[in-house]
Amino acid sequence: MTMNINQLSKRYMRQQLFLTAAIFLVTLLVMRVWFLDGLLVPAIVSSGFTLLLGCVIGIVWRRIAMQAPDSLPTFFTAVSGFRLLLALLVMFIYYLVYGRDNMILFFMVFMVFYFASLTHHSIFFAKVSNQS
Repeated sequence: MTMNINQLSKRYMRQQLFLTAAIFLVTLLVMRVWFLDGLLVPAIVSSGFTLLLGCVIGIVWRRIAMQAPDSLPTFFTAVSGFRLLLALLVMFIYYLVYGRDNMILFFMVFMVFYFASLTHHSIFFAKVSNQS
């Protein structure tokens, strides 16, 4: 079972990487087609947030699944709250750094990455939970 958990953790992080890269490339394409140069910083911040959070979730899930599998429901609840609070913190910091004028564009880009990550997380772990 330990090998399966390691493989699942790596698969989760790899899928998160591919999903983030795909959305980032689409964002770059949108920038080129519609000449929206203001999307670059929001795309970089959003992809960094998504990648960092995806790696942390994958590593922490692997550790909890190996050592205390009974705590996984608590882990999933905690991840949801932590992800939301961390997203709010990132948006607040962006607001402090770049100001009010750039927030709508950042919010729209960030939410695409956020909801894609959230959807991936939900689908992946729903499948994993149904397998065991």
